[in-house]
Amino acid sequence: MANFEKTLGWLDWYAGPSKPEFRLPPGAVDAHCHVFGPGDEFPFAPERKYTPCDASKAQLFALRDHLGFSRSVIVQATCHGADNRAMADACRNSGGRARGIATVKRNVTDAELSLLHDAGVRGVRFNFIKRLVDFTPKDELLEIAGRIASLGWHVVIYFEAQDLPELWDFFTALPTTVVVDHMGRPDVTKPLDGPEFTLFLDFMSKHDNVWTKVSCPERLSVSGPPALNGERNAYRDVVPFARRVVETFPDRVLWGTDWPHPNLKSHMPDDGLLVDFIPHVALTPELQQKLLVTNPMRLYWPEES
Repeated sequence: MANFEKTLGWLDWYAGPSKPEFRLPPGAVDAHCHVFGPGDEFPFAPERKYTPCDASKAQLFALRDHLGFSRSVIVQATCHGADNRAMADACRNSGGRARGIATVKRNVTDAELSLLHDAGVRGVRFNFIKRLVDFTPKDELLEIAGRIASLGWHVVIYFEAQDLPELWDFFTALPTTVVVDHMGRPDVTKPLDGPEFTLFLDFMSKHDNVWTKVSCPERLSVSGPPALNGERNAYRDVVPFARRVVETFPDRVLWGTDWPHPNLKSHMPDDGLLVDFIPHVALTPELQQKLLVTNPMRLYWPEES
């Protein structure tokens, strides 16, 4: 049995999330969440940059039901490297209510890809956050992208806003739908109409195969959650950025909790409060339906949409 010691200072996920005031539309999808281990069943990768707390499929599904989601998209956590067993196990045990995003290496076999597809995997993630992963040559990533395109999968990309110019040519060469995590992590202290965020909007505008998740305000915010009076309008400084994306690209946006919120340093969010962020960025029932139901169903369950 593996014995893992959490990274010093690690913040565990919030065990008592409030019930959201915002009522999710029927069929809503949490399009970005993770599972960690449990480590004694699904060991963490030797090359990992952090060791998290356990966050099991049962705990994820309990949160899904508590918040009012119907389905989940489980993204492979970097602490598991390219060992997708925990994520695939969660998908297989979801009763068809979860899809997965894997991490794979060049040497992955066609048989292994087929097994992941059967488990519910519909994409791979390329991570460019240097503090989280080691560098993978772009030719290797392009080779992987070409192979998974034949399965109808897409590529999820995770990067920081200042790195978009150097990554632009690589991203636009990908032969699949491309889904950007967390709006490319904009610096919300900079102007909404400034050059950095404008470049991201241009990236989406010029490439209609690019989608994005308007998720993780708790990672992007400087103002943080409300501290007094139980007010539920949290992370206000992120709202203009996410609202601009939702209103500009209503058919190519997704939303997710990011539970269990790996590597947060300042605070651990209340997931009920995160759900109450949604109506501040998707102002109408029509936009909420697209963000939470129509779009993720079209991408992850096209046979049902």
